[in-house]
Amino acid sequence: MRINAEITLQDWELTETFTRAQGPGGQNVNKVSTAVELRFEAERSPNLPDSVKTRLKRLAGRRWTQDGAVVLRVEDTRSQARNREIARARLADLILEATKRPKPRIATRPTLASKRRRLDAKAHRASIKAGRATPTGD
Repeated sequence: MRINAEITLQDWELTETFTRAQGPGGQNVNKVSTAVELRFEAERSPNLPDSVKTRLKRLAGRRWTQDGAVVLRVEDTRSQARNREIARARLADLILEATKRPKPRIATRPTLASKRRRLDAKAHRASIKAGRATPTGD
């Protein structure tokens, strides 16, 4: 499976299992295994750089297993073939997202004018609230 120019996944890295989908489906739902569970052995993959693996682990979240695999379950349609396509497309999108390096954050300081505006707004708000106070009986 080709992800981009540098990353191509081998057949042994992907495992597909088919199960019965949940939800409505008429008479078909109890007979046909249309749901697809796609398992990608990400941790053992020689085609992914370590930086991509760490970002993929963070992006995958709960879909990342203890043994370092990404598991995607798709039961969107009643067609097994269409569910396979959707699962593979989602995996490709997830890996492509992991290949993007995050933009480094550059620490900045607030300007003096913005600090003054913030403090003026706080003082204005405080005066409005102070005006709501019940008058004292003096």
